[in-house]
Amino acid sequence: MIRVIAAKELRLLFLSPLAWSLLGVLQLILAWIFLIQLDQFIQLQPRLAGIEGAPGLTDLVAAPLLGSAGTFLMLFMPLLSMRLFSDEYRNGTFSMLLTAPVSMTQIALGKFFGLLGFLAVALLLSLLMPLSLSLGGSLDWGKLAAAFLGLSLMVAAFSAIGLWLSSLTSQPAVAAISTYGVLLFFWIINLAAETNEESSQLFQWLSLQSHYQTMMQGLVKSEDLIYYALVILAFLLLAIRQLDNRRREA
Repeated sequence: MIRVIAAKELRLLFLSPLAWSLLGVLQLILAWIFLIQLDQFIQLQPRLAGIEGAPGLTDLVAAPLLGSAGTFLMLFMPLLSMRLFSDEYRNGTFSMLLTAPVSMTQIALGKFFGLLGFLAVALLLSLLMPLSLSLGGSLDWGKLAAAFLGLSLMVAAFSAIGLWLSSLTSQPAVAAISTYGVLLFFWIINLAAETNEESSQLFQWLSLQSHYQTMMQGLVKSEDLIYYALVILAFLLLAIRQLDNRRREA
């Protein structure tokens, strides 16, 4: 049943002009950034050639491009996730889901995986640009894989947060604005680090950006994987609990 709900959600996203517009804008922006970074690398290459252990294509073009993709996906995510449940509430179709032989967990996971399916297309298209560099240069495949893993995990965390906030309201605009606020909070919370070392470590650990930057450097740490797993699980559980509350009130 999760697969059926996910397939339905994925189909709705592919039929949405907004989703296609966001996908197209994302690829155009990333292509422009990619060409600029590649041009800068070509200009720097004569100077880098004489430096032992100098950064290569992966460090100066591929990883920064995936880093930019994460930033833009954070900005686009609220527009993609805002209708997941808000439209169901507003159109009255959520009551039909309540009468279907499915649990709230299955509904939430179906919506979540449906959104991830669409985002997987965006991620793979973004990855094609760095991969094209292998035709004319050498890439650090381990570092590129770590960066792509970090991007994928962060996008999954974005999706879980957007899913929860969409489950709270019948107004897509409210869901979108709330998602912007929460994502921005988790993105910049590390900037609030105080001189106290314990507080600084806490803010750094809570920040989506700090874990993401570590993986952009090619480092895959268990604490980063655990962090993303906890964020995804926590917000999925919050969404399921909200749906259960809706069902009891219906």
